[in-house]
Amino acid sequence: MEKEEFLKKLEVELKIAKNSDYTRRNYISANEKLLSSLNKNPEEITEDDVKLYIADNIADNSASSIIVFLSAIKYSYSTILKNDITSGIKRPKKERRLPAVLTKEEVKFLLENLPNKKSYLMISLIYACGLRVSELTGLKTNDLIFEERIGHVRQAKGKKDRIFNIPVFLTEDLLRLKGSQENESHEYLFSNPTTGKQMSTRNIQKIVAKAVQRAGIKKDVHPHTLRHSFATHLLENDVDIRKIQELLGHADLSTTQIYTHISNEELKKVKSPLDSLM
Repeated sequence: MEKEEFLKKLEVELKIAKNSDYTRRNYISANEKLLSSLNKNPEEITEDDVKLYIADNIADNSASSIIVFLSAIKYSYSTILKNDITSGIKRPKKERRLPAVLTKEEVKFLLENLPNKKSYLMISLIYACGLRVSELTGLKTNDLIFEERIGHVRQAKGKKDRIFNIPVFLTEDLLRLKGSQENESHEYLFSNPTTGKQMSTRNIQKIVAKAVQRAGIKKDVHPHTLRHSFATHLLENDVDIRKIQELLGHADLSTTQIYTHISNEELKKVKSPLDSLM
């Protein structure tokens, strides 16, 4: 079987399994790079070939990147050739890095440096509801139920639906936007102003990057940082971690528990035992 046929079969299998576009792109790309680098037909590639490719090409990448690469190769070979050539390769231990988090003042300052009302509404909603960027851009006008003050995130990461609470502070603006979009027959709540189609996540990333620069914030901030900040600030407000888990759409509580380690405001409240003694 030649490379092109193998990759086409892989694409078909990924689509049948209802994997996300992101997963499909990553898995196909990983396999394409491996096959092109080794210049062998898929059946000829061995465990040692995979190890050599990793050592020569991605050994300096993060553990997560290597784990994803091996998952992509395992999936394709197990599914198409019924042979897991990665079974004997030890996975690196995944790093536990604490995500960057903004203080409440930094969030406020960031929002004040957005260029227009639409940008303000989008970025505010990401922080206020802990949304992923793709979840924001995927919101449709009929996903907002103002009578119940909730919104629906449809088929988010892990193919799960969940709800979020519509912030009182943003309700009037969201109502106006919903009406405006429906009058223009636009399906999405936030659409591309030129095409009327779904806005790209890249646009949101650029908006946040420019606002961070204008605000003079020195941290490594991305749209996902606002989701981390949402969870951390809820924890600081004594919201139960299981409720935060549901609001974030985490399948496993252990994923949410990382926020118990990054709440700086809570750490600041801990008094040194020396202060008690003196």
